[in-house]
Amino acid sequence: MTELDLPAVERLLRTDAIGRRIICLATTASTMNVARDEAAAGAPHGAVVIAEEQTAGRGRFGRRWVSPAGKNLYVTLILRPDAGRLRALSMVVPLAVCRAVEAVTPLRPVIKWPNDVLLGERKLAGVLIEGESSGAELVHALAGIGLNVNDPIDDPEIATIATSLSRELGEKTSRETVLAALLNELEDAYNAPPSDVYSGWRSRIVTLGQSVRLTFRDDVHEGVAEDVDTEGSLILRLNDGTRRTFEAGEVTLRG
Repeated sequence: MTELDLPAVERLLRTDAIGRRIICLATTASTMNVARDEAAAGAPHGAVVIAEEQTAGRGRFGRRWVSPAGKNLYVTLILRPDAGRLRALSMVVPLAVCRAVEAVTPLRPVIKWPNDVLLGERKLAGVLIEGESSGAELVHALAGIGLNVNDPIDDPEIATIATSLSRELGEKTSRETVLAALLNELEDAYNAPPSDVYSGWRSRIVTLGQSVRLTFRDDVHEGVAEDVDTEGSLILRLNDGTRRTFEAGEVTLRG
């Protein structure tokens, strides 16, 4: 297994906060779990937990995230935004993933609402946002990212639905270069005006205009994805003609 060259990453960073403290682990159950403990112990805004391998990586809705050693990026950021910016992270993070990939490859990822990053119809990266509050105060937020870099995607469980940079490019890509670009783009997007983040995120969403099935709190809703609002919610035109806004949910394209 080739380990990440952290000094090479640091040489490529142009950030003030994000990635200036990196905790790199050979293996862990989940970088989210480690980051939660580090945040509770006072880790600063922008600290990053990275693992070469996760034994219990998870995505949205608790789904397993396949995390083989030494091939991809499994990253969790510790962020300390005010409460009003928590929902914006669901736009900031996938937008930054797209821009990082675009910065270091000729590939052009898109976003399936709310924050899955795709190449074509296959998933390249997943994003998981969690917040920790004390009363009405947001203590910290965690932004978990799983980005497939050099994975051949030969696991039959995901071979038809996932992809990686190397699979698309036909050659391996430097994980250090991708990671540095990701951290740089994350800080840029985090600090950018909300209107710029929204327009950049919205322009990449392939869900818009599609007939979809949306599951929210065990209820299923079908209709056309008409738009997304500035809070990141999906505006759905239901089959009965009414419009409804969803803050979260799982979308399946109906073709």
